[in-house]
Amino acid sequence: MTQASAPSSARVAVFGLGYVGCVTATCLAHLGHRVTGVDRDELKVRSVLEGRAPFHEPELEDLVRGNVAAGRLSGTVSSREALAEAEIALVCVGTPSERNGNLSLEQLQRAIEDIARSLEASRRLVVAIRSTVFPGTCEEVVEPVFKGLPGVTVVSNPEFLREGCAVRDFLEPSLIVVGGADLESVRRVAALYEGLGAANLVNLRTAELIKYACNAFHAVKIAFANEIGALAARLGVPGKEVMDTLCRDTKLNISSAYLKPGFAFGGSCLPKDLRALNYRASRLDLKLPLLEAALPSNEQHLRRAMQEVVDLPAERIGMVGLAFKENTDDLRESPVVTLLEHLLGKGRQVRVFDPHIRLDAIYGSNRNYILNAIPHIGRLLDNSIDDLLVWAQQLVTTQRPAPAIAERIMQSGLPVLDLSGSLRSLPADIREAVRQDV
Repeated sequence: MTQASAPSSARVAVFGLGYVGCVTATCLAHLGHRVTGVDRDELKVRSVLEGRAPFHEPELEDLVRGNVAAGRLSGTVSSREALAEAEIALVCVGTPSERNGNLSLEQLQRAIEDIARSLEASRRLVVAIRSTVFPGTCEEVVEPVFKGLPGVTVVSNPEFLREGCAVRDFLEPSLIVVGGADLESVRRVAALYEGLGAANLVNLRTAELIKYACNAFHAVKIAFANEIGALAARLGVPGKEVMDTLCRDTKLNISSAYLKPGFAFGGSCLPKDLRALNYRASRLDLKLPLLEAALPSNEQHLRRAMQEVVDLPAERIGMVGLAFKENTDDLRESPVVTLLEHLLGKGRQVRVFDPHIRLDAIYGSNRNYILNAIPHIGRLLDNSIDDLLVWAQQLVTTQRPAPAIAERIMQSGLPVLDLSGSLRSLPADIREAVRQDV
């Protein structure tokens, strides 16, 4: 493997020489930085100094040997020695689970306290937390330790390394994330990875949660594939063929589709098919906890939304969207209908606008569904967004509005509870047009 030169070399101290720390220290040295690894375990430090990896990880030993020989990588048990010339300190210590599932921050606290004790009050240093920590840890646990050191800034720089291919994951990253309040410090840490891909610059808590979101998603994907495989086996269907074919759809299945926080799902397909799948599995005496949890999870999300709307102080609430999603007039199992029923049951004044819903134009099971749920729905529907804006004191969006409607909503000046999550991601041209008009 050839050594890749970093455009600008930095002096870095890496605290912790375990799987994450040693791979991080070695790969940063490989990129051309001057790196000192710190660990209380003398055996790990001695291994690095002798040009050996402290544990087995493919490709790591050759990189350790080469970078120690080149003078770019060293090790020590002394925090003060490691920090003598360091500009950035990367904390890569373990945060194991406690009995109750909470994280143990003992190693993290010890490391940051060592760093704080080893610095002079005037010293400038960026402390980057690569350890997996729950959102709020950098602000509530790490930053207070450095309160008396105004030159120290804290960022979050979570790792995305898998044991067994960690070196490859570092040098060919799927994701680089750096979060913090001080933009200069965030950029300095992001510059460590220059040449490996663009870093995602976010705030502290976002960076901390991204790591958890990624791991949770990986776990959910594995559990999903295993449950489909188990069901397939009971049915005499080749599960691998099912999942291989599913993965060929990169437009909806293996993509960013549906992976945006928003309102509950509904409609004539997803709820019905989940119920049927779970029923059939139960008839086969097969427990599929992940798939069984999907509908209850959706119900809980809907209940959270209901409570948010009920808690609004406004007397007149205008809802934008009634169908189960935008660009359709299908009302069957629409979570918005359930939300509307709940609000009416609570005695709230509500009116609704949906550009695709005309009561005299829908028929069959679609019409029957809404009239059975809310017989007087016709008295609640407005014919235009402007009628709704004139009447309402508060808006609630439940689906992504068309650009023209979104523009009118933003120009209205009315408070908006955006259950759909769509107004926060409007195209830049709409935002700019609204800004100029306002």
